Amino acid sequence: MKTSDFYFDLPESLIAQTPLEDRTSSRLMVIDRNTGDITHKRFYDVIEHIMPGDCLVLNNTKVIPARLFGTKDTGAVVEFLLLRRLSLTRWETLVKPGKKAKVGTQFSFGDGRLKCDIVDMGEEGTRIIEFIYDGVFEHILEELGTMPLPPYITEKLADAKRYNTVYAKHDGSAAAPTAGLHFTEALLKAVEEKGAKLAFITLHVGLGTFRPVKVDDVHSHVMHSEFYMLDEENAAIINEAKKSGGRIISVGTTSTRTLETIADAQGQVKAQSGWTDIFIFPGYQFKIVDGLITNFHLPESTLIMLVSAFLSKARILEAYELAVKEEYRFFSFGDAMIIIAGKE
Repeated sequence: MKTSDFYFDLPESLIAQTPLEDRTSSRLMVIDRNTGDITHKRFYDVIEHIMPGDCLVLNNTKVIPARLFGTKDTGAVVEFLLLRRLSLTRWETLVKPGKKAKVGTQFSFGDGRLKCDIVDMGEEGTRIIEFIYDGVFEHILEELGTMPLPPYITEKLADAKRYNTVYAKHDGSAAAPTAGLHFTEALLKAVEEKGAKLAFITLHVGLGTFRPVKVDDVHSHVMHSEFYMLDEENAAIINEAKKSGGRIISVGTTSTRTLETIADAQGQVKAQSGWTDIFIFPGYQFKIVDGLITNFHLPESTLIMLVSAFLSKARILEAYELAVKEEYRFFSFGDAMIIIAGKE
């Protein structure tokens, strides 16, 4: 299976640069998982496809202002993107330009309240840095850092809160679980009032989101590990829904990867935390996820490969071609699709 098998032609004009004023008003492509039939709706219509007894699983990670600009004593400026926390003061980071961030170099941020030493090289050219500061790190980061918007978004985000879901809770992500950006508190309440359950898991999105597939053979791609956690309360909600015949509807590829990491062969989950590097592409047999809500993804990305595994590569590429023709908005602030089969 070749990476090029997942290519499609995407006009740059369809890449959404800003979020819509109303989170729920984006377009929604509905794909029947059994028949492949496609209908076009608005995201607030997603409630029509969620039934009593179903369980909506959402990733409650929170994006931190993870982009910092540091200055060397020579005056050179380097951009740091915090990927994952390794200890109280130590982080794995992406740096640009990397040649200016050699091991042993120190950088200062803002007014000098925050400094860091480059202490080691990490995976795929990342740097391990040690922060030096007085006070509460989160407060300092809030003042000095900015939201790490993806490189294909070139316009400034007017409201930083729009790059987080309304249910974001646990700090730690370098990118948002974007399928969840479409939900409002009112829509989530409507889901519960219909008799469906909400369950929350956490996957802190890291380098895997930014790392393109550089190999020709899909099987040779290695995912970067990301931290996940599921508590007892939410594990019980998911298991009860599955046991009772409800569908597990995953909101986003990050929720999907976490569920499929944790679930056993019988589709049951246990409270746990750890690191996952699961890579889902066509041929994968899903253990627990019955429905998927997701955005429209980059060509040749691991995300479109996951979605293709959930339906089929041919049908997904047809759906993407239709989305381009119908001028759907793509990527983080774009439109959404739900792939789900009706209940019998």
